[in-house]
Amino acid sequence: MTSIAPLHTLHELEEDTRQAWLHYIERLRELSGEEYERVESESWDELQTELRRVDERREQLSDSEPAA
Repeated sequence: MTSIAPLHTLHELEEDTRQAWLHYIERLRELSGEEYERVESESWDELQTELRRVDERREQLSDSEPAA
């Protein structure tokens, strides 16, 4: 049986993932040329770092769940 806290945490992790992607997209909106290239590379690195952080939290949650 799944408890409410882990389910709530999973929803938070999904929201964190969504927010990371939205932040990435927003930083690039209306940019072009060299500015886009510079900002995209930096933004991509930040996105990957944030997605790894969310995945690590997800793994910790999975590891802390009792075996069925």
